[in-house]
Amino acid sequence: MKFRQLGKTGMQVSVVAYGVSPLGDVFGTTDEAEGQRAVHTAIEQGINYFDVAPLYGLTLAETRLGKALKGKRDRVFVATKCCRDNFQFCDFSGKRVLASIDESLKRLQTDHVDVLQLHDVEFGDMRQIIEETLPAARKVQQSGKARFIGITGLPVRYLRKVLEQIEIDTVLTWGHYNLVEDEMDEELTPLCRERGIGLINASPLHQRLLTERGAPEWHRSPPPVMEAAPKLAALCRSYGVDVADVAMKVCLDHPYVATTIVGMSKVRHVEANLRALEFAMPEGLMPAIEALVKPVKNMMWFEGRPENNIPPRDPSRWVPLMPAHTHV
Repeated sequence: MKFRQLGKTGMQVSVVAYGVSPLGDVFGTTDEAEGQRAVHTAIEQGINYFDVAPLYGLTLAETRLGKALKGKRDRVFVATKCCRDNFQFCDFSGKRVLASIDESLKRLQTDHVDVLQLHDVEFGDMRQIIEETLPAARKVQQSGKARFIGITGLPVRYLRKVLEQIEIDTVLTWGHYNLVEDEMDEELTPLCRERGIGLINASPLHQRLLTERGAPEWHRSPPPVMEAAPKLAALCRSYGVDVADVAMKVCLDHPYVATTIVGMSKVRHVEANLRALEFAMPEGLMPAIEALVKPVKNMMWFEGRPENNIPPRDPSRWVPLMPAHTHV
């Protein structure tokens, strides 16, 4: 396993992070015993960063992770989230932050988390987040229930706008750095590097789009991206490799991202993602991929409040605001 420092936190985190959402049955029903074996395998193989949230499985993922980490908590870093407990309503009040951490700690069967993150800040009012939500999270930190504080979200331009106005330890962006997206580097990477913010990249497989299995029916990528995905998989196949391995390798090789979160619920998922650490990119494949995806590069959907909907630099990549996603 390879490790990198997470910003200024001093935490040396594995470059592959365990995304716990599948343990909450987000991508289909998961066998709890197999999920527990996957967690244990990951720890034995050096994965030490686990990312979860009350939203995933409506608390099921946290509950299952808590059970799986019994006797192993001191070997890992645990990051959870607050303020988005369900898909119909977000509560960014200070009161909710203070209550949420106690609920999460009980489910996780621990006395603290290593990172507490304000979940999907694009669904909140920026002024409230700055003046109420973040100060409450800092109170949690001062109490010892969370070591560090972060924010997460989908729209990178809005995330940057928030980061420019606050002091924060980590930022998690998902879906914006992979084979079909690189807006993270345009909007977040330079700022995070300058200020020492720990940068976390999630969804390297673009919510299963970049796999042989293909995107689930609820996937919200625009039609041109959906149409390009099987062509991308076929291209990788023609070079004798799996598109998922290619996608993982590209993300793991990013020079500043501390850790890349990928969802896992089975031992074979852990093994496959670990193989990506030693994956050798076939000569000529990346130029071919870049040519194939160029027409759809950075063609991304948007989530959150309309006022947080900041247009992309390239108007041709604009996708209208869509209803709240239910499978993150």
